[in-house]
Amino acid sequence: MEVKRRAVKELVTKLGSVSEQIRVEALSELRLISKNDPDSRPIIADADSAAISYIAEALYSPTQVIQENAAATLHNLSISSKDQLMSTRGVLDALSHALLNPSCPFAAQCAAGTLYSLLMVESYRSIIGHKRDILFGLVEMIRRPDSASRSIKDGLKALFGIALYPLNRAGLIGLGVVPALFSLVCKDGRVGVVEDATAVIAQIAGCEESWEAFRNVSGVRVLIDLLDSSTGSSIRTKENAVSAMLKLVQCGGEEIAKTIREMGFDVFDGIVDVVENGTDKGKVKGITLLKVLDAKSVGSLLDKEFESLMSNSAS
Repeated sequence: MEVKRRAVKELVTKLGSVSEQIRVEALSELRLISKNDPDSRPIIADADSAAISYIAEALYSPTQVIQENAAATLHNLSISSKDQLMSTRGVLDALSHALLNPSCPFAAQCAAGTLYSLLMVESYRSIIGHKRDILFGLVEMIRRPDSASRSIKDGLKALFGIALYPLNRAGLIGLGVVPALFSLVCKDGRVGVVEDATAVIAQIAGCEESWEAFRNVSGVRVLIDLLDSSTGSSIRTKENAVSAMLKLVQCGGEEIAKTIREMGFDVFDGIVDVVENGTDKGKVKGITLLKVLDAKSVGSLLDKEFESLMSNSAS
């Protein structure tokens, strides 16, 4: 272990070199070590309390290879050294800079992945959510038509983590996340993207500001279409759609419930499909939504099988 510490300390020292070539070599080595040797991550993060600062500063470099190595290293360190990253001054600003730098998409992708890792700690969600540049950068990442699938998925995961904190949702809506998300749902057919986008939508729906934003993009209609069996949506996507509608109704009340009811019987059929075939959590949300919508008012659903399903789920 002591050998590792000396090796890491030497590499960290090289990060402060005036020679760009030496800095590139040191960052490249730290990236490989932090990727292949999990035990080295806390050593790097604790190396004279300077490594993370040097690495974060490298994200501002005009040299793409330095940006990429620095971003990848921070991503690796975030797996097990979250506290050190969050407590190092300037790290979040450096990550937001990487997000807003489309000339280096890999660095932006790694920055999103790092943020997602940090957002796994509940107490960090409000801190990161107060960084408007980070929110804007993530929204832009999923909005850009030339973003790679992996970048979009990492951006969506980070947005999901941010949206888990209720007070962050209005800020995301103000930055245009709702039309960006529904655009992905309607236009992007890449594997997993629709599922991840609807997961974020389900979180965003849980605030008072969501209804107007959803209405402006016909969001409820899109969610109901996702419940239609003919669209081929996965059960996870359907559960996300049900969760989103439930939160919309819980936040917006009877006006929204009435709007959903007026969409026709298809909506109830889709919710029942989730109740019958979804996960336990999805079934509970489906049943709750049906109760909120007063599903008993639609006669076709008042059969013994449905009543039995409701009874069994409640017990």
